[in-house]
Amino acid sequence: MKLTNPFVLAGYRGPEYFCDRVKETAKLCRAIRNDGNVTLLSPRRYGKTGLIMNAFRELREGGEWSTIYIDIFGTQNMADFTQALANATVGHLDTPFEKVEGAARRIIKGVRPTVTYDEASGQPSLSFDITSDTARKTLEEVFAYLAERKRRTVIAIDEFQQIGNYPEKGVEATLRGFVQFSPVRFVFAGSKQHLMRDMFTSPKRPFFQSTTMMPLGVIDEEPYYAFAGKFFRDAGRKLDRKVFAELYRRFDGITWYLQAILWDFYASGEDISDVEQLEDAISQRIDANEYDEQRLLELLPDGARRLLKAIALEGSVAAPQSSAFVSRHRLRAPSSVKTSLDMLLEKELVYRNPDGYVVYDRFLAEYLRRR
Repeated sequence: MKLTNPFVLAGYRGPEYFCDRVKETAKLCRAIRNDGNVTLLSPRRYGKTGLIMNAFRELREGGEWSTIYIDIFGTQNMADFTQALANATVGHLDTPFEKVEGAARRIIKGVRPTVTYDEASGQPSLSFDITSDTARKTLEEVFAYLAERKRRTVIAIDEFQQIGNYPEKGVEATLRGFVQFSPVRFVFAGSKQHLMRDMFTSPKRPFFQSTTMMPLGVIDEEPYYAFAGKFFRDAGRKLDRKVFAELYRRFDGITWYLQAILWDFYASGEDISDVEQLEDAISQRIDANEYDEQRLLELLPDGARRLLKAIALEGSVAAPQSSAFVSRHRLRAPSSVKTSLDMLLEKELVYRNPDGYVVYDRFLAEYLRRR
């Protein structure tokens, strides 16, 4: 279906609305087809999910692969994880459905499945209510079920670093034990890069060197402009190269922010030929989120709030505890800055890239620079 606005802000709507990532898609598919597991990592809003969906589409085209995507960001323990995995897999890989419920009862012995029907499509699905007492055994049964599938299967687990927060001991070792003997291929995706890297590169961790590591950077400026410019040309409109270059620079090429402003540009129905139009679009985005941004800042201690603004003003800060930075922004002692920085990192308001510390939400950074 053709979209009214081609700049997708959520989800995946097909290859025609997906920018570039040709090499990344090929690398991901190649690893999976050759029976490898992949660790895909980048900050949020770089387009990990879109890349996964694009690769999954390609894998399904040959009819050989079944693909499953799970986001476990909201899970709190092993029971939640097992429930998410069971809900996404058991029954979804079976046809016809008349056989599904019976198979589910046979496979997941300790948990009674619930059958629900989608109101729009009428398609049935299974769900399970799994407790901490049944989680370990049920997880074993789910992996046994997956091993029986005739079609090759790949499962992407997004925000995989979340398992490190589960209260149960040995979760990583338990999952590693199941994964290493499973015919299913896995994509472990995560946005907390330091946690993901430690999980998969530390000799002390169960998943050590068990996957192909795939860091995801930003899309290069030229292919992104070619992608965006085509939609404007097809609509008989103009997207000025200099305006796009400033947009790309302003948001460091991060996919979601580019898409958001391009969505606004396209929705305006106008030619985009002046940087002032970019400033207006950014201002409108900031104004729309002003209440949430104010509430967020009000909940921070004064020191953390001042440090967040200082980082936003500079864009990227390599040494936030340096005397020059502290003095320039009239911050408190370096020890206090360290405490505030740890809080901002923990709350994911700031993250560290190769150049230094930056504000995670780039619209929030723009808001702070204008206050």
